[in-house]
Amino acid sequence: MADLYEAMMEGAVERVRPKMMTVVAIMAGLLPIMWGTGAGSEVMSRIAAPMVGGMISSTVLTLAVIPAIYALVKQWRLGRGLKQAG
Repeated sequence: MADLYEAMMEGAVERVRPKMMTVVAIMAGLLPIMWGTGAGSEVMSRIAAPMVGGMISSTVLTLAVIPAIYALVKQWRLGRGLKQAG
């Protein structure tokens, strides 16, 4: 179980930097569109808002939810494998 936790933490740490670089770059391009006041800004801000929300939710999903679900599945499989072997 300790090996599983260590492997998950190592994998999560390796994903933080590339994911955050991607999210920051995309949001840096979208936030000026959301705060713009020129011609067409009403339409563009309505297009950019869901994209910003999607970037935030994908970050949470990638860095927190998927590793947690993976841990639960692996723990369940390890527990079931130990019960069958015993």
